[in-house]
Amino acid sequence: MAGLIKTSVIKFISPSHGGKIAACTFVQHRNISGKTLRDSMPARPPKKAPFDYENKDYTWIRSLFDRTTHRFDENSKVIVVEGPVAVGKTKFAASLAEDLGMKHFPEANMDHHYIRPNGCDLRQFDPLVPEDTRTFDHKNFNECPNHRLAGNFQIMTYIARYSQYIDALAHLLNTGQGVVLERSPYSDFVFLEAMYASKYISKGVRSVYYELKNNTIEELMRPHLVVYLDLGVGKVQSAIQKRGLDYEKSGKALTPAFLTEMERQYKNKYLRDISTHAELLVYDWSGGGEVEVVVEDIERLNFEQYTEREEPKMKDWRLPREVEWADQRMLYTNQKHYLMNLFNIPRLDVPELITGPDDAYEREKIIYNHPKFEYEVGYNKDDGSTLMKNKMPKYTDYI
Repeated sequence: MAGLIKTSVIKFISPSHGGKIAACTFVQHRNISGKTLRDSMPARPPKKAPFDYENKDYTWIRSLFDRTTHRFDENSKVIVVEGPVAVGKTKFAASLAEDLGMKHFPEANMDHHYIRPNGCDLRQFDPLVPEDTRTFDHKNFNECPNHRLAGNFQIMTYIARYSQYIDALAHLLNTGQGVVLERSPYSDFVFLEAMYASKYISKGVRSVYYELKNNTIEELMRPHLVVYLDLGVGKVQSAIQKRGLDYEKSGKALTPAFLTEMERQYKNKYLRDISTHAELLVYDWSGGGEVEVVVEDIERLNFEQYTEREEPKMKDWRLPREVEWADQRMLYTNQKHYLMNLFNIPRLDVPELITGPDDAYEREKIIYNHPKFEYEVGYNKDDGSTLMKNKMPKYTDYI
């Protein structure tokens, strides 16, 4: 069974009703409910059908009769699972999402960049393109953490996490279903700082990273809850060996110094910062743990006790008017391209982040001469594209 670590950054909220569950409405509005608790409640009216946000824009006119909060219930929350490498986040997050009736978002990775919408994986072109334009993912990083592309890899990882988090917010606001993510853009700097401390990246890369982060992170809505699975560095190393991934076991990146710095950044910086907004639960996961125990602890948290205007806890989710909920929903549903364009900050002073024009041209020529790229996405009949199915996406997809 997981042991709960009580620190200064953890705050447990116990319902003030003498240990007894009062009216179902109290639990429904203030506390997340696990499967067992939901099954014990009286039947509820059916929720409003999810809005098809993947294929339709959420417009101002639609917002007049399709209210965002009408789909919300007590489980319309953002939960982020954090922890060191190989602690077991994926299995835990998937089980937690299932118990809470939420959507699970696996950890974002470089597939976001390298697998194109037509299904083509750009990594297949690496033997053909110039070395400085080749792909670089987590496997490459583990094998060669000092590579000149390591800095670009970490920045692209942050971009992938950012993009996924937008998708998670769009899902919650359009369907009312809560989401469980593995890591988030808020904690991504933990890896960057560990890389910098281990001299895998330069001071210039670090500078660019924080300039990008500072220009983008405030556009998001922070999570309601962070669950941190704690594991000491020695046991992390054992877990890595047990997991048996060759690029991790024999790689050069996950050294004791790197893992120690990750742990320090998590505990001394990230957990303290995020706890000013979100609820935080930290568990000793050295012996594994039971999801049911975590769910019981989550059910005790009161997410709606923070009502003061200046209260930082849950501030992002304390919107007083329906029109403000609609504005946020339109932003994440229709304007993702705008948010992603915030990364377009010109920095020409860090050589390892710059690709020469000749090499870039050679790469583009090789890739886009491939038959898979003969047609724009949605116009290749060999992929099953038809006029109504693929050639008429959301208007914002054209922008």
